Amino acid sequence: MTASALRVGIGYDSHRLVEGRPLILGGVEIPHGMGLHGHSDADVLTHALIDALLGAAGLGDIGRHFPDTDERFRGADSIELLRVVLYLLSEKGWETVNADITLLAEKPRIAGHVPDMISRLEAAGMVEGSVNIKATRGEGMGFVGRGEGMAAMAVVLIGRRK
Repeated sequence: MTASALRVGIGYDSHRLVEGRPLILGGVEIPHGMGLHGHSDADVLTHALIDALLGAAGLGDIGRHFPDTDERFRGADSIELLRVVLYLLSEKGWETVNADITLLAEKPRIAGHVPDMISRLEAAGMVEGSVNIKATRGEGMGFVGRGEGMAAMAVVLIGRRK
């Protein structure tokens, strides 16, 4: 059996909301009274995308490449981490076909920020027109619904570069 020219990856990330940190989603700072707690900038949207890309290429996960025990990644800009991952995929002959990302957040509404997020992700090296971002609420259920944190899920399709 030969390796497929197409591969699918799934990514997930979640972080607690805390006071005193900016809220970064898809590389964009979003006005909000709280931000996400994490070793890096805690950008759940970009982290889920990174994990999906790494998984599709069979390259492990975000923690393997950028461990939270490594001080080099304290406060890291997740868009820069995405650039590194896209370079790794390119070196292995892969490119993004598409990425579908869902943010799970009670507040704030992100629809007005989605074009900027997509622009940031494409500027990092995602194929133009390949990224879709949407959001849903927790409807009062679980940590998302209570406003305690946010999560994101991503599904990507990568293909062999021609």
